Amino acid sequence: MFKDIVLKNRSYRRFREDATIEEQDLRELVNLARLTASGANRQPLKYLLSNTPEKNGRIFPHLHWAGYLQDWPGPAAGERPSAYIVILGDTSIARGFGCDHGIAAQTILLGAVEKGWGGCIMGAINRDALRKALNIPEQFEILLVLALGKPVEEVVIEPVPADGNVKYWRDEKGTHHVPKRALEEIILSLGEDV
Repeated sequence: MFKDIVLKNRSYRRFREDATIEEQDLRELVNLARLTASGANRQPLKYLLSNTPEKNGRIFPHLHWAGYLQDWPGPAAGERPSAYIVILGDTSIARGFGCDHGIAAQTILLGAVEKGWGGCIMGAINRDALRKALNIPEQFEILLVLALGKPVEEVVIEPVPADGNVKYWRDEKGTHHVPKRALEEIILSLGEDV
């Protein structure tokens, strides 16, 4: 059921680093993104694939992992992603990328869940350093990095507490808790006449 895939698609930040993801599997995930909608059908997104320890090691230091977990510098060796997909915007095709990269990222992660993996959409990136580390030409804007692997952490969804705090947190067992607003809170009824 699609809802089950959505519920399993959490922002995982710790993985079995030794569980490899083949390049062909990454290509299949990007192919899913290729088939999604694109503003004015311009299709300006490009993708860099990484699934080797050497290349992954060039990407990892330029990512910021969990803003609300201030005492956590990111996954330790052995718990880092086994693959990455860097989503780029080709400025020779378009100057703005609208929500194309969000659609692509979510599609890729849903496809990853279907394959038994998990991931995290990374927007907190040291873009200049990553550009240098991967020799990315200036023509390409770095939009997002998707960290992928076999998750080793449990992520649970729970209601936003009475104080309204939406910050995710980890308990003493390392379980990652993610507060979500109630459906009734996010659907507005603005006095429709019909």
